[in-house]
Amino acid sequence: MNTPTSSPHIASPRILTRDEHSLSRRMINESALKVLYRLNRAGFEAYLVGGCVRDSLLGKQPKDFDVATNATPEEVNDLFRNARIIGRRFRIVHVRFGREIIEVTTFRGQHGDAEDSPHAQQSDAGLLLRDNVWGSVDQDAIRRDFTINALYYNIDDFSIHDWANGLDDLDNRLVRMIGDPETRYREDPVRMLRAARFSAKLDFDIEESTREPILELAPLLLQIPPARLFEEVLKLFLSGQALATYDVLRELNLFPMLFPPTAESFEHLPWADRLIRQALENTDTRIREDKPVTPAFLYGAFLWPAVQLEAQRLEDEGVPVMPAFQQASQQVIHRQLQHTSIPKRFSFPMRDIWELQHRLPRRKGKHAFQSREHPRFRAAYDFLLLREQAGELEPGLGQWWTDFQVASEQQQREMIEAVSGQAPSSVKAPRRPRRRKRRTPPTS
Repeated sequence: MNTPTSSPHIASPRILTRDEHSLSRRMINESALKVLYRLNRAGFEAYLVGGCVRDSLLGKQPKDFDVATNATPEEVNDLFRNARIIGRRFRIVHVRFGREIIEVTTFRGQHGDAEDSPHAQQSDAGLLLRDNVWGSVDQDAIRRDFTINALYYNIDDFSIHDWANGLDDLDNRLVRMIGDPETRYREDPVRMLRAARFSAKLDFDIEESTREPILELAPLLLQIPPARLFEEVLKLFLSGQALATYDVLRELNLFPMLFPPTAESFEHLPWADRLIRQALENTDTRIREDKPVTPAFLYGAFLWPAVQLEAQRLEDEGVPVMPAFQQASQQVIHRQLQHTSIPKRFSFPMRDIWELQHRLPRRKGKHAFQSREHPRFRAAYDFLLLREQAGELEPGLGQWWTDFQVASEQQQREMIEAVSGQAPSSVKAPRRPRRRKRRTPPTS
């Protein structure tokens, strides 16, 4: 087994006293404070760690609050009735307060050399299969990924402890790996995605030695279970910096590891990149405006170019249009599932959005009204506009549907007549089924 290497032991941290930093208890949500104080009262060390400390020092309002402690998962679980131990490869505790979850991790330590340890296991290639060796706060700091995430807020005296020179990297706006980057990427290839995400989110450069191995080691992501990569995709593209993240992923050759069918389509479809960029820009806008976004639409945009490319290939072989589209959809989804999982609650709506792209051009008779009543119509309409913006389709159909939605019933019939040649009187909106009146039970 390969023993992971990391930065040398740091004897003492750089400490910012309460007067020297901007993180105050007023910025920490009540649930996180409850966890910190209860751990402290029980005699354990307890720190806020990671993004909440980093972001506060950058003048941002923290959103997520993670706690690190020397209490074991079992000890944390015993302290909180609302706690649950999760994970096997990396055991942590979720302490739930209503819909809010505070994540509590035990300080990690260095791995020993025993290959049969029940707490630590590593593959011959260096991949961490299990990482549950407990340690001290200084050992935990150098087991973290990036220097800017190894900052600890001490609830005892409200100081911030910097064990890996993360404060300097914050000042210099750098994402820097702790330890030897190649070794750390082999331990967990998802760290390459995290480097890209933090670079885009914070508008930081990736430090040269941290960046250099990524191009070569990107295929290591193919070792990661698809379910885990699906969760990583959501973090990458649903955090408000989707377009910037996409650019970094393309630059580092990481995007093809997540969406290989889409990456292949870029060589053949000039509109593919434009469609994805517009979808991500729209996603960022909706998140800024606090509007809902769904992975179904996002995955639909990512995979649509691959579906269209495969459908065209099948049509060239003589397969009729709709069977070619259906086969292409199935093949692309099947291939994508080898890389990132797509839960059915997202894959089914995604396919509805795709199929409506073939129904929206059919507006004769009752077709327009039937499409308008489809539960996925609004998403499919937005997707149609996206395709026009990207240059896949000539403009026109999107504007027709825009006007149709706000037109009166008489105007709608006239619009349908114009595309079908029918008289307005013969074009009728389908009747909606009447709701049966609920019979009131007799009273005695």
